[in-house]
Amino acid sequence: MNGLADIEDVARQQSEQLAWFAVRVRSHFENIAAKHLQDRGFEQFCPVYEQERQWSDRKKLSQFPLFPGYVFCRLDPDRRLPVLTVPGVVDILGFASQPCPVPEHEIEHIRRMAESGCVVRPWPFITVGQKVLIERGPLKGVEGLLQEIKGKYRLIVSVTMLQRSVATEIDRAWIRPI
Repeated sequence: MNGLADIEDVARQQSEQLAWFAVRVRSHFENIAAKHLQDRGFEQFCPVYEQERQWSDRKKLSQFPLFPGYVFCRLDPDRRLPVLTVPGVVDILGFASQPCPVPEHEIEHIRRMAESGCVVRPWPFITVGQKVLIERGPLKGVEGLLQEIKGKYRLIVSVTMLQRSVATEIDRAWIRPI
């Protein structure tokens, strides 16, 4: 057995047992905070999307956070000081001074959408609509709300605690109602 590999496995297993939390950061500090969290050994998730922006002399493809002002981080809520001292971090979302975890499945669904290769965009938070399950394609197994906009179908996945959502175009044949 390789001692280093065993230590890495134990660290990964311990990290996976910790819950995800939404860390609120200063405006435009998402990438900086995510890098510092990673450097301090925390598992972090800061999903981005690409959008073309018009400059005075050219168009440029730029990356923007899917959840502006937030980075997701696995942490022990009883040991949050190392997170709160990261440059740009404002607070950890919660109620009554207690951090509240983000459900694991919401983070996993957002991660799958961001890594799918589909076009993903921020979307207004929606509480009404039909819940669907993707049965085929790169998002197989992801649940969300179905919307039709200008004849195109979109899957909307929400992070309830942040009251924010992301959307991606999908093929109507991929889904089934839940």
